[in-house]
Amino acid sequence: MVAIQDTSERLATVLDKVRALGPTLRERALDAERAGRHSEQTIADLAATGAFDIGSPAEFGGYELSVRQQLDVVSEVAKWDGSSGWTVWVGASTNWIPAGSGPRVVEEVYGPAWVGPRVAGSSHFPASRGRAKRVEGGWIISGGPWTFGSDALWAPYTNLGCIADDGEGPYLVAIQVPREELRFLDDWKVAGMRATGSVSITLTQDELFVPDYRGVEFRHIVGANIDNGLKGSLWKAPSLGWAFSLMAGMSIGIAQGALERFLERSAGRPIRGTTYKNQLEAPLTHLMLSEVHSKIQSATLMTRANAEETDRLGALTAAGELIDPQYMQTFSARVLVETAYAAKWCAEAIELLQRNSGSTAIMESEPIQRAWRDARVITLHGALNLEALSENYGRLMAGTQPHKFAGITTLDRFAPTPPTA
Repeated sequence: MVAIQDTSERLATVLDKVRALGPTLRERALDAERAGRHSEQTIADLAATGAFDIGSPAEFGGYELSVRQQLDVVSEVAKWDGSSGWTVWVGASTNWIPAGSGPRVVEEVYGPAWVGPRVAGSSHFPASRGRAKRVEGGWIISGGPWTFGSDALWAPYTNLGCIADDGEGPYLVAIQVPREELRFLDDWKVAGMRATGSVSITLTQDELFVPDYRGVEFRHIVGANIDNGLKGSLWKAPSLGWAFSLMAGMSIGIAQGALERFLERSAGRPIRGTTYKNQLEAPLTHLMLSEVHSKIQSATLMTRANAEETDRLGALTAAGELIDPQYMQTFSARVLVETAYAAKWCAEAIELLQRNSGSTAIMESEPIQRAWRDARVITLHGALNLEALSENYGRLMAGTQPHKFAGITTLDRFAPTPPTA
């Protein structure tokens, strides 16, 4: 049986440090938006809270918090600044990629001292422009650009999705590339999450040789087929449950921060077109706040349940128990669709707050308008197509297999093996 480490004190310490840093993150948010990236000081300050260590291996000095605990950290950071929450979310939720790539990659990523996120990822949905070719001793990669490279500006390695074809059909390969071999494009001109610096990436040369151990077929990573030498149950947790529970935590945190800001700025503020001199005394405000609460609370309870189930499944797998593939498929599909709904409900809650905040809430300096934009960007993430995810989960509920497709969110890898005749 795998021993479960008590990490509650580590969690409390990280949360205390994040809360202390929070007002500074909010104060820096406008300048970071205008720059299109966090400052190096902000990355260092976030690192000092331990936020980039929450999903790193204990064997290398990481905090290795449970998914449920990581959720609290991501939400707390996002409450103060959505872009900071996104950066911490990526830093935590991509750790399963190097962990699934084998012990040499694990040692390379987590062994050296580093200030900031340890790894970034780009174009695993799957990659459409990156190419990989097997050669003696490794891979030759080319193509690009690789898009939406969140955390790549600050990580020592970025894992690039590449398409390979050895003659039997294309497949997705995850290629770990050091930052000195990458060039970052100045193309992050977006409506929200502006300070994440999620730029596109190219190689510094037309082709790059990558040693064999840094290139792993993506199916082996998502299937956790390679022994990485790590002992904790976190490394056996379902990757979709881990990544997307934390993603929902971003939406929840942003909505919580917007609600707190609304209550703060509305005290003593009159409502135009009425006789109310204090917005917080008006029944229309009370009705709106109840709806906002219900949307945020629904998202929170659903997400916490998914994080806890992710931890439970990781512990069972680490203890040697086999999880029914059909249950794993259904749980993974459920996490995806419920994350999309959490993002939707939180964005709707913020829109209610925004609409009831008056014309001054559109000012660049007002956090509510930033929360409004950031929350909507989450709903537009490539993995959160609500209608597609709803259809896939509905198909499973009706006893039909979901659509088959490649990439991070593929569900057919869990499909039960058909009985032999």
